[in-house]
Formats: sequence, structure tokens, C-alpha cells
Amino acid sequence: MKNLYLIVLLILCNKIVISQCEGRYQSEIFTTVNKTTVNYSDIYNNNEHEMDIYTPYGDSETNRPVILYMHGGSFYAGDKGSIDCVDFCENMAKKGYVTASVNYRLANIISFLTSNETQYQTVLEAVSDVKAAIRYFRKSFVNGNSYNIDPNTIFVGGYSAGAVIAIHLAYIDSISDLPIFPVNVQTIVNNVGGVYGLDGDAGNFGYPSNVSGVISIAGGINDLNWIDASDEPLISIQGTSDLTINYNCGPAMNNPAILNLCGSGEMHPRADAVGVLNNKLIFNGTNHGWASVGNGNSKFSQALDFTTNSLYPLLPCNQTTAVSSTLQENKRTLLKTIDLLGRKSVLKKNKSLFYFYSDGSVEHKVICY
Repeated sequence: MKNLYLIVLLILCNKIVISQCEGRYQSEIFTTVNKTTVNYSDIYNNNEHEMDIYTPYGDSETNRPVILYMHGGSFYAGDKGSIDCVDFCENMAKKGYVTASVNYRLANIISFLTSNETQYQTVLEAVSDVKAAIRYFRKSFVNGNSYNIDPNTIFVGGYSAGAVIAIHLAYIDSISDLPIFPVNVQTIVNNVGGVYGLDGDAGNFGYPSNVSGVISIAGGINDLNWIDASDEPLISIQGTSDLTINYNCGPAMNNPAILNLCGSGEMHPRADAVGVLNNKLIFNGTNHGWASVGNGNSKFSQALDFTTNSLYPLLPCNQTTAVSSTLQENKRTLLKTIDLLGRKSVLKKNKSLFYFYSDGSVEHKVICY
């Protein structure tokens, strides 16, 4: 029986190789991009709630995956126009993605460096902002789909602090996961989000803010236990000599007054242990600053190629098989995934799953990763 299952799996994976992506999302097939700046919040109207949206010029595709990318700057500096943000967003848009470089709320430098409570609140407010940006895209989809996106395929990523935002956005699943000592982070969430809790206070409520995966460039997580079996795929790139966000675990900025973060050296073993799909690119002997100059550092170009290759198997055009497959309809959301035995499951490599959508359609997918 096991051999039969492996044969069927191999057949399905072979079907996926002949994908419907038609050359998109692997290489730059567009030479120029359009950039539009929008305020993504319907609560706040300021520079901290703007994002630059990049789309491939002349593209006729109406069902494009989205990547939101956040800048670094230690949570008290930085901007969506940083060179790594522009280089990342332009590169991926030229491959067919819709990308967005997202601003978010920043802290006062003195308060941030001296208070763990401020550090938690700043990160949670930034997560709140980016969730509102995700919901902005889903809201726009329902109201005419002006960006021609696939609302079920949205990734988040960033560099340094931006990667920290992406990781915590995806992997903090419940307020009850958060500590109450020595800082009561659950109270901070309630103060930030109010009745909306982890969805925050930045608006576009009524639309989901879930994501399909995380791209971490020199990022880390405050608590490894927040990565669990129900979580989204993790793609990360980091240098082993990084102490700003410790490649293993240590205080951020190598400053004992700042909260601990665990980088790629610890996140991937944890992801492996709980069965979360993950892929990593590690630069031996490299510190933190390599990505800040974007394409000016060859490692950043390697990171872009690695991200491209790691995202590609996660795209719907590479997952749909000829078995019990229904074409995606507009204005639908994913309700649940189950395995062949009808048990609720999460995305894993080489696993046959059925995806149930709000419009009644079902897709059968296998990711060969």
C-alpha cells in the first residue's frame, strides 16, 4: 500500500512539473514596472501607513500572487524607499508578482532602546499595520480587483526589522500564546487591537489577513515555540556571524536591554521538528548589513534568486493536479485543507491535500519541494 501511495505521489508531482505558470515567476519576463503609492489604512492617514505597489508593466494576467516587503531600521528608522525594498520589489514584479514596499509605525529611539514593553508594543503595532495592508489587497479584490491579484496567494517578507514583522505576523496565532510575565504582552495586544485583537487597529476590517508564507532576510523570532505544525512555509536567508539579529539566539542588536530573537540557525530546526515546510540560504561568516545595499551586494542577488526558486513550488499554478481539480473562481477564500483520510492538515511537502474554498470548489494539490 505504501509503495502504491509513493507511485501515485510521483505521478502527481510529475504532473505539477508541467505547470500552468507558463514561464512566469521564475525569471524577469517584464522589462519595466509601474509604481503606485497608496495609503493602505482606512483608519490612519500618514506616511507610516503608505505603501508603494509595484506591478509589471504591460501584464495581462489577472490572477497574480502578491508579496509585501517591509524595510529594516531597528523599528525606529527606515522607509519603504530603501534600496533593498526597491530592488526586491522591482525584481519580483518583473517576474510577474504584484509587490508592495510597506511603511509601518516606528518608535521613539530612546523609548525603544530602554523598554521591553515598548519593544513588544512597537512590533505588535507594526504587525497590525501590515495586516491592514494585506487586507487592503483583499478589499481591493472584492471591489473590482484593480491590482489583478490572487487573494489566496499573499506572502510577507522583509529585511531585518521587516523580516521580524513578517515572522511574527505569520507565527503568532493566538493572544494566549503570548507571555504575561515579565511583560504582559497579552494586555499590550488588547490595548493595540481592542475588539479586533491580533488583527490590530489599522483598519480594513472584515477581510482576512492570513498569508501563504514568510520570507525572512536576516530576521528572527522572539519565541521558537510560536512556530508550530499549523504554520506557513518559512524561507530565510541569513549570515552565520549576524549578531544584530542573532543567527542562533540572543538579544537583538547584541544589546542586553533588547528582547531576544532567534534567527535562521534555530528557526529551521524548529520548523523541521514540527513539520513546517522550510528552506534556507546561509552565508557562512557573514554579518547583518549585507542586504542593506540591495543589488549592490552580490549576496542580495543570490537571496533574490533563492527566494524566487523557493516560492515557485508554493504557487497555485504549480500545485493544481488533474485529480479532483476545479478551476479557481473569483472572490473565494480558503476554508480548510484535509488529507486523504479527511483529517484537517496544513501545507507540507510531498503531501496530498484537498483544499476547500468558500465558493464550494475543491482543489487537490501536492507540493513537490
